[in-house]
Amino acid sequence: MTKHNEAFKLLVVQRYAEGQQGYKSLARQYGLGPTTVRRWVKHFEQHGLSGLQKKFTHYSAEFKLAVLQQMRQEELSALQATTLFDIRGGTSVVRQWESQYHEGGFQALEPKARGRPTKMPTTEPPKPPLPLTDKSSLEQLLQENEYLRAEVAYLKKLRALRQAKEQAAQKKRR
Repeated sequence: MTKHNEAFKLLVVQRYAEGQQGYKSLARQYGLGPTTVRRWVKHFEQHGLSGLQKKFTHYSAEFKLAVLQQMRQEELSALQATTLFDIRGGTSVVRQWESQYHEGGFQALEPKARGRPTKMPTTEPPKPPLPLTDKSSLEQLLQENEYLRAEVAYLKKLRALRQAKEQAAQKKRR
């Protein structure tokens, strides 16, 4: 929920529009900062009632760059840029974009990953074997499979013979 609702902001702006009170006196009367009152008035003048509504938005890097370029070309202040482009969050948002751009260029304006990082890196699933297209390669695999089965059977038989020989030797010792 916002600190000040839309109706309250409109009331302050209308009071200013009547011309009997300035930013400072309205700010004192309602317990606000004069820059807040000024920002509300400027947003209302530029964008109407939608300028006073809460706006949840994320700005693209291209939009940020366009704002900074226009600020430089037209020599706009951060307050003027926020009013002109209806940027919420105050002048600090635009100043932050400026410092990011000066430090890292366009890449620094790109949105950064937010949130808690994953515990384990994601591993790529194993790649499926390539489909066999030739009959000869299939036959070759079948022959290799048959050979390996024979080798396993031979080793099993050899192990069984050695165990039988050892058991016979143990019986003789007793």
